[in-house]
Amino acid sequence: MSKKELTFEQKLARLNEIVSELESGKLSLDASLKLFAEGNALSKELATELNEAKLKIEELQGK
Repeated sequence: MSKKELTFEQKLARLNEIVSELESGKLSLDASLKLFAEGNALSKELATELNEAKLKIEELQGK
């Protein structure tokens, strides 16, 4: 079964969860590294989506 693609809002919510977990200081080094990697990947995906939205808006505005 393939994983459903998360919405922008779901990705952002997950990234916020990860940040909170990392800031808690209650995780092992290994768990922290795994969460950091997941958060980093989400951050890149979110940045790409925002950039694509910006380009689409600029295109619609005729810039």
